[in-house]
Amino acid sequence: MEIEGIAFDTAHEAIQHTEAAGWGTAVRVDGKNLVIREDDAERMAAAGVEFAYLCDHKGRIVHIPVN
Repeated sequence: MEIEGIAFDTAHEAIQHTEAAGWGTAVRVDGKNLVIREDDAERMAAAGVEFAYLCDHKGRIVHIPVN
């Protein structure tokens, strides 16, 4: 499955981008921190692609694994 997104050096930068831009979902896939569209994340999950949602929980970066 081809994944289009914006790559960031750190998970924190990816999360900040989603908050500042008001769109997208921060994920980690194949060792990369990406911001992708939410519908792409849903398609990846449905297709069985392994990835993790990234979120900031009280100042701590949390990975939520999928598949």
